[in-house]
Amino acid sequence: MANQTMTDVAYTCLSKRKKGMEFIKLYDEVIKTLAIPENLQKKKRAQFYSELMLDNRFANLDNKWDLRARHTFDETHIDTSAIEIDDNEIFEDEIVEVETDDHDDLEEKNKEEEDY
Repeated sequence: MANQTMTDVAYTCLSKRKKGMEFIKLYDEVIKTLAIPENLQKKKRAQFYSELMLDNRFANLDNKWDLRARHTFDETHIDTSAIEIDDNEIFEDEIVEVETDDHDDLEEKNKEEEDY
């Protein structure tokens, strides 16, 4: 068991159950199984959550984590097609006009370089 990752332990734990678990209960099982020292548990919690989010074996449903294989696509998929983003609205206040006098200097420099 020394070579098991936190997500591997979580997978085994959820496989033995018939339904999902709240994150903190699942994490408690993982830290007990892997004997993670108390001084590292807080740091490892965020890492574990990130790993669950990225691991396709798991799904977060109604604030409980479960094995994705137990659920249909519709249960685990978030439909984002209805989300509309107006790019102009987002960046409208970020547009900054810059005035420079360098334009004439640049043209002069380019003209000088053409002479060579």
